[in-house]
Amino acid sequence: MTSVASLLPQDPAKTVAPIERSPGYWSGVIRRFGRDKLAIAAGILVLLLILMAVFAPLIAPMDPYAGRTIRRLRPVGTTGFPLGTDELGRDMLSRLIYGARYSLMMGVTPVLMAFGVGSLIGVVAGYVGGKTNTVMMRTIDVFYAFPSVLLAVALSGALGAGIQNALVSLTVVFIPPIARVAEAVTTQVRNRDYVEAARASGADALTIIRVHVLGNVLGPIFVYATGLISVSMILASGLSFLGLGVRPPEPEWGLMLNTLRTAIYNQPLVAALPGVMIFITSISFNVLADGLRNAMDVKV
Repeated sequence: MTSVASLLPQDPAKTVAPIERSPGYWSGVIRRFGRDKLAIAAGILVLLLILMAVFAPLIAPMDPYAGRTIRRLRPVGTTGFPLGTDELGRDMLSRLIYGARYSLMMGVTPVLMAFGVGSLIGVVAGYVGGKTNTVMMRTIDVFYAFPSVLLAVALSGALGAGIQNALVSLTVVFIPPIARVAEAVTTQVRNRDYVEAARASGADALTIIRVHVLGNVLGPIFVYATGLISVSMILASGLSFLGLGVRPPEPEWGLMLNTLRTAIYNQPLVAALPGVMIFITSISFNVLADGLRNAMDVKV
């Protein structure tokens, strides 16, 4: 016999099974990135380099600008100078620590500025399309006629030596590739169903770009820009090596390579240390960028 209680409406909380939420996109990105041990190691190394640059006055054992010619070109492992001294008797360890400030700044700042300008150009060109896209992209393509190194040297030479002019030159160099990537990604996104639905609902172009386009294109553009940081560091070091970037006596790694080139035969290890730092930092940013790209690829 059916009881009265069975005929009464049941509590939905007790009868309906809880709906399991599928993990979000960014939680999946974090999970996939966490499985890439090499990318994590590179990220930790990049973080340590940033901390070294920020806290250089607390970490450096000596004044990086103070030197004595009597102790010039001491070898690696000298008592009191674990990484030796440079051509003016300055502590190499302290100069390498302080040099992280200039090298990271010259690597990150141009890419960030180019990321902002290039993303704006590429998103506008990709979303509007037509003749606007043709004019903007063909103008950008003009810069591809010049190799990056040659363009950076030419711009720095025209503007003059100095940190600010080097930053401007490197920013101009990186705007075209970032704009090209932004345009390609935006062209794909603008034809998606949710963008068409937004247009059909009467949303204006600015709202569609801000709400529906930017959120889907900034991720790939940012990952690509991250990989350019190592290129920017190498180009900046080359400009400093040629005397077009940071000026003496600042402890920038590229400039240190230039000033120590005559010591390559007497103290090869000391002369190679700035190059080793450039190599390690560049590889770390490259591996980190590869890890981010793989983690943000939903097909992984």
